[in-house]
Amino acid sequence: MRKFIFFLFFIYGLTSYSQTSTELIGKWKLVKWTQRGKDKDITEYYKTDQVYQVFQENNRFQSIVGDKTHDGKWKLSKNNDELTIISGLFTIPFKIDYFDSKKRIITTDQLGTLEYQKVL
Repeated sequence: MRKFIFFLFFIYGLTSYSQTSTELIGKWKLVKWTQRGKDKDITEYYKTDQVYQVFQENNRFQSIVGDKTHDGKWKLSKNNDELTIISGLFTIPFKIDYFDSKKRIITTDQLGTLEYQKVL
């Protein structure tokens, strides 16, 4: 019996939690930004602390910075380890470093590491 319980925990560990498109849907606030090993001041850079990513059904996306909104699209890789955002002429692939229902950390070469908290 102990071996069976251990086996169940082992299988559960192999199928560890990963972000799905359903969990991504919602509004996420940028709370931390690190670039080249140094923390960036979000408010100083964007002139506001109101910086959001909004993921909607049908792969619609909005980037909100203060009172400015930009529309686009999003997609997740098949294994949920890469998030791609397409906005205007820009296509940015992000590596998903961490994700749960309330927190998401993504990285890209151009911007560095971005930490978001879900607000809606």
